[in-house]
Amino acid sequence: MRASTWTPLAIFYLVLAIVGGAVTWTFNVMAGMEGSAFIGDYFGSGPAVTSIVIDVLVAATVGAVFIIAEGRRQGMRRLWVYILCFGVAFAFALPLFLAMRERRIAAGRGQVAGDRITAEQPRS
Repeated sequence: MRASTWTPLAIFYLVLAIVGGAVTWTFNVMAGMEGSAFIGDYFGSGPAVTSIVIDVLVAATVGAVFIIAEGRRQGMRRLWVYILCFGVAFAFALPLFLAMRERRIAAGRGQVAGDRITAEQPRS
């Protein structure tokens, strides 16, 4: 893939991946420094927190299936890397996958020129 496959949408997804990883880990480090029962707090901090945790777990499960199915459909390799990135944060892993998927799709369409896609001309 050439650098030209960084579409505006791919860059947007990449920025969200960076923000998602940085922000979630900021709070993970804060929780670790407090010495809290990190995993126990997920389910023992009241119904609202438990609801959010279950919501994210279901979304992450669907995200993992989507990454594998869509990644195979697009012919992407090393899909396991994106699944391992769930260990960083789901808010990092899914946007990262979407950024790389967008690059793959853009590369298949041709060369990106601003917001419009143009097919490459064969060299004579």
